[in-house]
Amino acid sequence: MKLPVIKHLSQFIEDNDEDYINETIETLENLTEVPSLKDEELDVIGELISNMYGALEVRSLMKEKEISQKEALNTFMQRVLGAIDN
Repeated sequence: MKLPVIKHLSQFIEDNDEDYINETIETLENLTEVPSLKDEELDVIGELISNMYGALEVRSLMKEKEISQKEALNTFMQRVLGAIDN
């Protein structure tokens, strides 16, 4: 996960609509079923998908807790790092 990418996508969701991200995730997930994809290509697609899910989660935190994007990004990353440490 890359925080700058998640931040950018989060802003995209705010400016547009989260449906764009959800549809892109569905498309990328479907694309992973192509048998001729190499491992490196699957890794890139997986990274994109995880960043998009991260952005959706940041937007959700902003709405639920009525916090700024910066606070939501920090909360999200603390949760991710906590999960990695466990």
